[in-house]
Amino acid sequence: MAQALLATDLNLPNKRTGKVRDLYDVTLASGEEALLIIASDRISAFDVVMQNGLPGKGVVLTQISKFWFDHFSGEIKHHLLSTDVADVPGLTDDERQALNGRIMLCKKTEVVPIECIARGYITGSGWKDYQNSGAVCGIELPAGLRNSDRLEQPLFTPSTKAVDGHDENISFDQGAEVVGRELMEWLGEKTLSLYSAARDYAGERGIILADTKFEFGQIQGSDEPLLIDEIFTPDSSRFWPADDWEPGREQVSFDKQIVRNYLETVVANGEWDKNPPGPALPDEVVERGIARYLEAYHLLTGDHLTL
Repeated sequence: MAQALLATDLNLPNKRTGKVRDLYDVTLASGEEALLIIASDRISAFDVVMQNGLPGKGVVLTQISKFWFDHFSGEIKHHLLSTDVADVPGLTDDERQALNGRIMLCKKTEVVPIECIARGYITGSGWKDYQNSGAVCGIELPAGLRNSDRLEQPLFTPSTKAVDGHDENISFDQGAEVVGRELMEWLGEKTLSLYSAARDYAGERGIILADTKFEFGQIQGSDEPLLIDEIFTPDSSRFWPADDWEPGREQVSFDKQIVRNYLETVVANGEWDKNPPGPALPDEVVERGIARYLEAYHLLTGDHLTL
């Protein structure tokens, strides 16, 4: 398996580094200003980046996002221009080879400061919320639901970034105060319609799409929102194998749950306290982790991805 791409140092302007992605500004051959998003193989858990990554993870996530952007291209406008590394100006041949399959060239937008979350199953923080209050993000739900139960009517539960950088659940009305009621209603409608369509599609292919999150942006000078960032990937969504779903317990996931489970044992042994720096992942965890991402790609697309 190829070595993990953990960082880039390209001769391109305005580099920004997130937990798992590197971003640069580029000028395309057409003269259009664009955003270059590079999905590295870094992996984070508990908001901490690990010392090593999952080789090929960035490629899998990029290709899953491309699949979904193409799938929904007739229903919503999005920011993706190209995933062809040949379209990135100013790279050497070696850099193009290293970045092949893991880049998105995107329209530049101003990010709408609302994270749009759709929940079709009660799990994670929603399950904890429900246990405490009988509601999820202030939305009352019927009594007697179990962990991981399906919600017949998916929920739109927006959030925003708090000062410390963590997500903070907000009500619909609070979101409307930030971006306006008309845009907030549009965000809620699009979030739920996209999620419902993807949930049905994935369900026919043996995957339960439990929940997901979207981001939207607007091109400067235009009020029309575009779907941005990554969509329906194992890093932005909860994917469960349908044949293993059993309400009343935590579910197996097609994401970095294998990594989180390993790290919980490291924490329990007193070897790490969930603060930076993160520990190195053993080979067995790395191999099992990337295998889950590849399995999700295969089930969704019907194709096999060779890393």
